[in-house]
Amino acid sequence: MSFDSRLLSGIGVVVAVVEAGSFARAGEAMGLTQPAVSRAVARLEERVGIRIFNRTARAISLTDEGRRFYEAVAPLLAGIGEAAVSAGKSKAIVRGRLRVNVDGTFGHYVLAPRLGEFLDHYPELSVEISVRDAMGDLVAEGVDVAVRFGAPEPSSLKARLLLETHVLTCASPAYVARHGAPAHPEQLAQDHQCLLIRDPTTGRPFEWEFQRGKEVVPLAASGRLMVNDTGSLLGACLGGTGVAQLLEIYARDFIAQNRLVQLLPDWGDETFPLYAFHHSSNLVSAKVRAFLDFVRGLAS
Repeated sequence: MSFDSRLLSGIGVVVAVVEAGSFARAGEAMGLTQPAVSRAVARLEERVGIRIFNRTARAISLTDEGRRFYEAVAPLLAGIGEAAVSAGKSKAIVRGRLRVNVDGTFGHYVLAPRLGEFLDHYPELSVEISVRDAMGDLVAEGVDVAVRFGAPEPSSLKARLLLETHVLTCASPAYVARHGAPAHPEQLAQDHQCLLIRDPTTGRPFEWEFQRGKEVVPLAASGRLMVNDTGSLLGACLGGTGVAQLLEIYARDFIAQNRLVQLLPDWGDETFPLYAFHHSSNLVSAKVRAFLDFVRGLAS
């Protein structure tokens, strides 16, 4: 199949439709009418011999073949754009719209308070943050990158380790004043109310573990309150309800403000990973690379 400009133009229209979520919004973004967008997509589908979109009266979605096609061509199209900008010696390589999927606690307590400096550094970039309990389908939702804690599950997405943060055992000053501070992890099971968080895969509380160098002490933590999200866990801990195991990236500011106290500091060597997920390609856009570098710096 010979290459011509109409093929590249059609690919650009498809990418715009996926990012915008509809033919009409893609047309508005590109300065085209909705029928012109539909014709461009239809010509490309005929040219490549696959149906790219499922169309209904209310919504569109990528077909399986369309999803594979989009995952293959979107990074290439971004690379062409960046090459053109670079060849023109433009400083505005990081530009356009970046769509990011994050969990609520990371978005509220870590990312959102620091996004201003990221936007100031890249004045031609706009960012759309989507707070979700689950990562979902990045391609279908037009998301550029997702940021999630925990070991990645097998998928077609590319997973990149951004940082590892320590797991801290914390309580409020009021709780410590009432109940005292434990001298050893085993005292938590005997004399303290532990705040539990539910593991969505098992329905049971996440297990507690304490590390000091190579020494590991598992703990059968027990308590009268169990939550299913980190934001509620953090709020209950701040309110003096009990002892919680929190990620340092969430707890450190509250510790610095004396709103939380770190318990058993000698047993805080356990770490938890933060990963970024994006489309499986070796070509990562400049805006995604810039965002990943920014997130890596949030741990400092």
